[in-house]
Amino acid sequence: MSERLEDIAVQMVAGGRGLLAADESTSTIKKRFDTINLESTETSRRDYREMLFRSDEAMKKYISGVILFEETLFQKAADGTPFVDIIRAAGSIPGIKVDTGAKPMAKFPGETITEGLDGLGERLARYYEAGARFAKWRGVIAISSSLPTRGSVRANAQALARYAALCQEAKIVPIVEPECLMDGKPGDHNIDRCAEVTESTLRIVFEELAEARVSLEGMILKPNMVIDGKNARKASVEEVAERTVKVLKATVPSAVPGIAFLSGGQTTEEATAHLSAINGHDLPWLVTFSYGRALQDSALKTWNGKPENVAAGQREFTHRAEMNSLAAKGSWKKDLEKAA
Repeated sequence: MSERLEDIAVQMVAGGRGLLAADESTSTIKKRFDTINLESTETSRRDYREMLFRSDEAMKKYISGVILFEETLFQKAADGTPFVDIIRAAGSIPGIKVDTGAKPMAKFPGETITEGLDGLGERLARYYEAGARFAKWRGVIAISSSLPTRGSVRANAQALARYAALCQEAKIVPIVEPECLMDGKPGDHNIDRCAEVTESTLRIVFEELAEARVSLEGMILKPNMVIDGKNARKASVEEVAERTVKVLKATVPSAVPGIAFLSGGQTTEEATAHLSAINGHDLPWLVTFSYGRALQDSALKTWNGKPENVAAGQREFTHRAEMNSLAAKGSWKKDLEKAA
């Protein structure tokens, strides 16, 4: 596999394949396991991720890369095979979440700043040695009638840019993820407000990337779609696609090789339908998915923590991966949604 950042970035988004976001923190995966009454232990987390990573059809055909939590990057399957080796054997690229979470931002009520820059260069060297070839950092942008403030957006954009520059120096492709929240509080903003905030946020992010001398050809953008807040859902699938494409064309340079959308609190089918509609437009970038819950939810519930359900869980995961692969080609249709 090529070690050039530009080649890795293209491989992450090409051919209708997309990214599996399996980078849930220990606290987040506990919440997921709580929904199936399963205790979160190192073993149960390992077993769940192994079910996903050993889904051969899904991994080989539809998943270009996997974003891992640090524990998982260094973890081994039950038979002792490192997860990184399983992922690479499927022709997929191991990646790593490197931020340490969004924390309340001093003097900015209701807003957060993502932390994790301290010591990041040294951590990236260790992650590269372990096999990671791309990384992810999420900046969280709250939306309300008065938020976000420019100061909060600028601070998060600067952190994203510094992270991206450190990644590229470490020969790791950065996924730049500025998420304007659809499912945050109060979640009652309409699609117009989302478009306004997303456009202004992306403009500032790319200003900061330029200031930090980040190579656009060696990065991937992971943005939110332009969509109503969770408590104000009105826009049609096509309107979400049209508004999203309009904002991206106004802000994202064509030098960026690819965009991998986050699902951001959408339902499983909504995330797929919106992605397919977006790919129905004429786009200067390769556009695919970087989904967590939208790829995993049905597989998690089907697996239910029981060894005898592994094959059924893998079928669910493969089905969702296939549906999103079709969406990345703009060819998903609702009538393809059948039980795995």
